Amino acid sequence: MKQIATLLLLGFGLHPVFAQPDIYDEKVTSAGNIAATVSNLGIYGNSFSGSFNVLGYPSCEYPVNSGIEHVFEGGLWVGGRVNGQIAVSTAAVDDASGYSTGKSGFEFTSKQALSEKSSLFDNPYYDPSAISQQDFSSVFTDTSLFVTTQSSRIPIIEHLNPLGLKVEFRSLNWNFPFANFFVILSFRISNIGPTPIDSVFVGYWIDGVIRNINITPPGGTAFYNKGGNGFVDSLNMAYEFDATGDPGYTDSYVGTKFLGAEYVGQTALSPDFKVNFNTWQFRNSADPLYFYPSSDLQKYGKLSSGLNYLAGWNDIQTSISTPNNRSNLISAGPFTRINPGESIDVAFAIVCARRVFDGLPASANTAAQRANLNQNAGWAQTAYDGEDANGNLILDPGEDRDGNGRITRFILPSPPDLPKMKVVPGDHEITVYWSENSELSVDPISKQRDFEGYRLYKTAVGFDVQNTQNIVSALKLVGEWDLPGNEKSFDTGFESIRLAQAVTFPGDTTRYHYKYTFTNIANGWQHVVALAAYDGGDEVNNLEPLESAPLANLRRVFAGKPANNSFSNGDPFVYPNPYYARAGWEGSSRFEEDRKLIFANLPARCEVRIYTVAGDLIDAFEHDQYYNGSDIRWFNTYSESGRNETRSSDPAILKEYGRSSEPGKVSFSGGEHAWDLLSADTQIIARGLYLFVVTDLDTGEKKRGKFVIIK
Repeated sequence: MKQIATLLLLGFGLHPVFAQPDIYDEKVTSAGNIAATVSNLGIYGNSFSGSFNVLGYPSCEYPVNSGIEHVFEGGLWVGGRVNGQIAVSTAAVDDASGYSTGKSGFEFTSKQALSEKSSLFDNPYYDPSAISQQDFSSVFTDTSLFVTTQSSRIPIIEHLNPLGLKVEFRSLNWNFPFANFFVILSFRISNIGPTPIDSVFVGYWIDGVIRNINITPPGGTAFYNKGGNGFVDSLNMAYEFDATGDPGYTDSYVGTKFLGAEYVGQTALSPDFKVNFNTWQFRNSADPLYFYPSSDLQKYGKLSSGLNYLAGWNDIQTSISTPNNRSNLISAGPFTRINPGESIDVAFAIVCARRVFDGLPASANTAAQRANLNQNAGWAQTAYDGEDANGNLILDPGEDRDGNGRITRFILPSPPDLPKMKVVPGDHEITVYWSENSELSVDPISKQRDFEGYRLYKTAVGFDVQNTQNIVSALKLVGEWDLPGNEKSFDTGFESIRLAQAVTFPGDTTRYHYKYTFTNIANGWQHVVALAAYDGGDEVNNLEPLESAPLANLRRVFAGKPANNSFSNGDPFVYPNPYYARAGWEGSSRFEEDRKLIFANLPARCEVRIYTVAGDLIDAFEHDQYYNGSDIRWFNTYSESGRNETRSSDPAILKEYGRSSEPGKVSFSGGEHAWDLLSADTQIIARGLYLFVVTDLDTGEKKRGKFVIIK
């Protein structure tokens, strides 16, 4: 029967269908302050190509929503000797177009999409086996010489000598303020072939590009040739920065840090185990020192030796800190032998940090400028070390905190759970409600309930256009309340904010016990509100009080008029009126699509039609009270709307809250709707007088108005 089926298939001119096609899958880290595309092949970054254009995924954006991206693409490299022959398998290499099926240098394949887990109890992906607040994991191999699709097998160019590897990959990220600036990439590499692999080196290659895509869209040589590079020997960390200097737009570092490695089930590494650093110019085959390795032999040479061991290392450091288009490779080894069935664990961290400008030019690249990077890298190492506090690969007395008899890695002290919060915008006010769930939190290290208090933050008016670089630094403390009587903080108590009786909202079972209202709020401007809980510290472990991440519990809020049912609260209107292009309301974007004015005092369900004074229809849209700003680009540039869809699948929640129930999403008052000043055909409208008609879709009643555009 199989032969007949095949003949029939070919007889009709169809291609055979291959079982289990290979999968290429991507997700974006979102727990911390780095938004990075991660693939099921362990590739980091999106190569500013397919994913960037189609899905809008960021490529190591830090801080989140700043537009500053740091990585073109990166991937795992593994090299060794099989029967005396050198072979290297790579997940990503120098290439202007990034990963694609069958391309040379992209030599791993997978049948498994990325899976997601979270250690957060209230996360849809909660799983007790999760390590971090957002784990992505997959399994891939280097054993296939082809990429299999539904209808074909495409040869992987130049991949003729697989090592015989299975790689269990996991990326980890957290939202804690002391850990939200790195992503850990952990690999368990197993020999699934029949032959031992000798003299193994494992590396992670990164092509860093520090550019602000709001200012300089990806593409063209000028986008890529600004990077300066370096290596911090004491931290085993390569790094890159914008060596041309653009303070306020690209003032950050990205580092690739080797965290550690071990044989699974063993402790001893080779006596000559070391960490190597290499950097080279993009696709440069001529430079004797900074050449691109194009063969397995050359790649293994880069993996097994480093520039950091050359006699002229200090001069090399100076040379590579100048602007160019380079990539970094950090590698470690040798693992003397990996027998069939044996495995090694290797971990790296991608670390970002704000640059400290000390009065010297950006090209100076001083130790003081790297202070934040070094500190952040230290926290990444702390996360990896876990119970192995001194990093000696031995479970010393007192280190086995979970009592399982082995080193447990990736343990961080934990602040209280995030307070469950709801934000309700109104006319010139914003009201914040939250529950008491944080008060029941148990720290994973001390095993104690150590909740101490709450802190409420808000940005100043105009955060959206005045500062899109770092939302955390823009948040200002506006209120703090803590347990009375223990002298750990201010002993203010909760009487001024605690409700006499907890409240609930339709479609939401959470009971909210606290309430705070911001008054005299400017309508139509973006405000960011964040709420955190903090603990009383841990004297035994010498830890200062820890605060839950404001970034993970923030809302972008627009105060405004509520829904105006039956026009009972007056006529609809437009503001600002007159509208001035490129005024403070607008923001710094140079794109005409990033404009907005607000239609206010609208009914809960209505249609808005905009006309010229001659009666020509310019544009029309429908509004409802759950409006979230996703219909115009302004909110995608200056806010979070349109970037991430809500994770909730409950229609009642989606309808009731729009995006207000999701951290980082946009909340509106119900009676306001933004318009981008573009026609229905996306044409830029001319200055002049315009008319509008609002039709209440529930009653059919109409109201008319006018506004003026001045450019």
